[in-house]
Amino acid sequence: LELIHTYSLIHDDLPAMDDDDYRRGRPTSHKVFGEAIAILAGDALLTLAFRLIADNTPLVKDPAVLRDVVAEVAGAAGTFGMVGGQVVDIESEGKTISAQTLEYIHRHKTAALIRASLRVGALLGGGDARAIETISEAGSDLGLAFQIIDDILDVEGSLAELGKTAGSDERKGKATYPAVHGLEASRRQAKLLIERTKQRLAVFGEASGPLCALADYVFERKN
Repeated sequence: LELIHTYSLIHDDLPAMDDDDYRRGRPTSHKVFGEAIAILAGDALLTLAFRLIADNTPLVKDPAVLRDVVAEVAGAAGTFGMVGGQVVDIESEGKTISAQTLEYIHRHKTAALIRASLRVGALLGGGDARAIETISEAGSDLGLAFQIIDDILDVEGSLAELGKTAGSDERKGKATYPAVHGLEASRRQAKLLIERTKQRLAVFGEASGPLCALADYVFERKN
């Protein structure tokens, strides 16, 4: 999933999409290596992700679980997840969109991979249908909160803090929570989602500790 996430960032930074010059405090891939190599690097990371799953199949005893994991990762990365959200995001630039469309973009463009990471863990851990559904809902809310905070940081942060160019969303007319709801309402919504995430995770008892701590970090992060 980290490989898929990194591929998406490389492609997201390309001139044809967000046209960003910095990522994680360094020049973006296409700025260093050129657009062609950046595209190919992203392609390579996406295919490598599935190669890693295939190489680790001996660790999964039940073929049905492996099938579900592959389907989960592919679905989260594709047209019903990240790519689908990115398409609507690009098509919405410079337009006035509804709150429902904005939530659709963020739950697919960003939250889908975070949701998948939790679901894959639950699948590999042998979780039952109820546990998987609960952790899916928690992952979707956590992912949406992450993107809302990302939108806020783009307004309030700096290149030094974020490692990427701040204020780029507004300049490009991108659909963001602060643009649609305002900063304070966006912050309240993110906090509500974090609290709801932790409430959902509470059914797992002490085992939910690391994920609840991660949820708090998502809200408090500065980059």
